[in-house]
Amino acid sequence: MKLQSMLAVMLVSLSGTALAQDACPNRGDLDASFCDANKDLVADTPTDPKRLKNPSVIVFTYTPVEDPAVYERTFKPFTDYLGQCTNKRVVFFQVQSNAAQVEAMRSGRLHVGGFSTGPTAFAVNLAGGVPFAVKGDAKGYQAYNLIVVVKADSPIKTMADLKDKKVAHTSPSSNSGNLAPRALFPKLGVSPDKDYKVLYSGGHDRSVLGVRTGDYDAAPVASDVFERMVNRGTVKESEFRIVWRSDPFPTSSFVYAHDLEPKLRDTMLKCFYDYRFPAEMQKSFDGADRFVPITYQKDWAAVREVAAGSGESFGAAAFKTLTEREEAARKKAAEKAAEKK
Repeated sequence: MKLQSMLAVMLVSLSGTALAQDACPNRGDLDASFCDANKDLVADTPTDPKRLKNPSVIVFTYTPVEDPAVYERTFKPFTDYLGQCTNKRVVFFQVQSNAAQVEAMRSGRLHVGGFSTGPTAFAVNLAGGVPFAVKGDAKGYQAYNLIVVVKADSPIKTMADLKDKKVAHTSPSSNSGNLAPRALFPKLGVSPDKDYKVLYSGGHDRSVLGVRTGDYDAAPVASDVFERMVNRGTVKESEFRIVWRSDPFPTSSFVYAHDLEPKLRDTMLKCFYDYRFPAEMQKSFDGADRFVPITYQKDWAAVREVAAGSGESFGAAAFKTLTEREEAARKKAAEKAAEKK
């Protein structure tokens, strides 16, 4: 389905009234399709057995912060294990954008997956997603920093030097690639869309590569993505300089669909929590060796605060803007790639 058509279908659904049988006492920021009676900020499991899902095939995916094919290979040991552990077939569904990933869960085509830090909130509010884990180790979950990268020989030395420069943000829903810069940069002497025009690259890896080629003068990106690119040899650390680094944020969350049949859900969660990453997965994920339990209410509080500070929300209108901007960024990136061939 084309992104514009997907958006139209989603917005029609989101604009609908609550289910007739739903006497929900609290929704908070959730769409009218969901209820949050216990006020933990995520959708409750449906009480009507007819609304519960027990799929024969579990569909899994991971955030498209980089080439989805890379993560399909990286997660194969885990998806093989998950299939054996749940006694179900597990398939990896490649998504090309944050909007497409959120829509896939909302429409019931995605049962569990890793969402980037910012889009996690869209998955919660619009798709009924329930975050339950972050990659980590015995000490706790993995975090990352927002870093601002420039070329090693760039004249940019301070954040104030970004004024009037070509600065790439990643996508509208990204925490480190857009929301956090809008909330935090003004205190550092530079305001996005005021002191520089925001250029959306379409991804953290594209921002980093764009800085290297000179398409952009600087880019705010997630430190873990940058480090993985260095470790894989995609770029050399010596080619860049980090101008600024933020306090840590939780990295991508793992989210399940709220309407999974409880017995399947609980079995699947135990499979996640019991799993230990093999050496190659640990290498790919900066030493993380397990899925560490988290809650959206507690562990995403800082992310929600950043979004509020940047003037952003995680509702249907913001999602429409996200979809349109991601589509525009993707087209522009494709055009640039075609020009270089």
